Amino acid sequence: MRASIAFAALWPLCSLSAAAEHDAAVVFGAQQLTPQEQKSDALDMYLSELKRREFDYDFAKTDAESKRLRDSWIRPVTISYTLNRQNPYNGQGAPETQQESAVIAIDQPLFQSGGIYYGIRYAQASWEVGKLSIEQSERRLIKQAVELLMQIKKAEIGIEKQRLQVANAEINLRQKREQYESGQLDSGFLNNAVIQLNLAKQTLIDLKTAKARLVSSFESISDLDYRTAKIPFLALIDKSRFLRGTIDLKLAQRQREQERYNKAVTLAKYLPSINLQGSYNWQKQQGFFFVNDTPVKSDSPETAYYRYGLRASMPLDYNSGRDYEAAKVAYLKSGVVIDDTRRALRSLYEQVMRNVENFEAKIALAKENESLYAELLSDTKEQFRAGFKTQYDVDLLANSEKIEKLNQRSYAIDRQLELLALYEKLSAPQ
Repeated sequence: MRASIAFAALWPLCSLSAAAEHDAAVVFGAQQLTPQEQKSDALDMYLSELKRREFDYDFAKTDAESKRLRDSWIRPVTISYTLNRQNPYNGQGAPETQQESAVIAIDQPLFQSGGIYYGIRYAQASWEVGKLSIEQSERRLIKQAVELLMQIKKAEIGIEKQRLQVANAEINLRQKREQYESGQLDSGFLNNAVIQLNLAKQTLIDLKTAKARLVSSFESISDLDYRTAKIPFLALIDKSRFLRGTIDLKLAQRQREQERYNKAVTLAKYLPSINLQGSYNWQKQQGFFFVNDTPVKSDSPETAYYRYGLRASMPLDYNSGRDYEAAKVAYLKSGVVIDDTRRALRSLYEQVMRNVENFEAKIALAKENESLYAELLSDTKEQFRAGFKTQYDVDLLANSEKIEKLNQRSYAIDRQLELLALYEKLSAPQ
């Protein structure tokens, strides 16, 4: 049974401050999993039951293939039975003859210059490579499901923002119409206001269409209802811990171990080996002989015997050196792959951290804008009560303030999407 990929793989890597946890709760509200839920729930909850079953079968198949490979050095016991009937002297009135034989035989390797030991270790390494490869595929699909869910939440925020933009465009159109009717503006300004409103409405329709596509993609791999499904809060990850705990690096290391044992197995194929050979044989035969030109049937006694011994052998293959050299090159390459994987992961981490900083700067800017609009809204309300501003001015600033709040939520999800690229790489706890 495979280990569950739990949120415990995510949360303990970097503890959240109380302020950060509070800010996350404000941004995501009831749509965010609590720390307790993240510790107890499994990431594969985002996958459909059918997808989870597919991965379960993949793990079971890998286990079976690994055990078969591990025990492949144990040769089968061969059991055979032969029955022959013939009548070559039928023209002379001779009867049919019959011959039966049975054999139980073994040809079992006892020594292969280390090939048996390294073959078993190679099978174990192959099992680990297969398990990590499946876990990597599962993690990638889980990341896709969580990413789609986050994008749906972000799309909902975008739709809410666009509705406010439509409301502002409608206010602007009403203002321009009143000014046009009073002779303060020409028809060009009114026409531009109509165009802006139509563009805002078209953008709203496009956003709803894009959200529908995201929902369709999400529902194809998850059984969760996107309307009630919660998204995880992903904390910042320490760089050294990230590099040590990634599936990619573990897989590259296990592949190097696999190539090391394969190199040893390849060499052992061309070294001396000793096999135990043995068989148990049984035979029974019916025949005849002629007496005065008359065939007389006779039965020979049953015979049974055994044989055993040792066979030493060593192949002299013209291409043995090339075969071993190819295995050696594959092993050397696996070391380069590890270094290259480390570099790629380090580059990914640094890029994600830069992107996270940029989104945090956008969040801070949106907060400043929100404060500015809140201040302007307060002043405008005072001027409206004094008769210097209109309700249109109040509504426009109120909508702009709401848009900046929504921008903060949208940027926060963008920040989470960046961190999701790191969490995709993390291996499950064993």
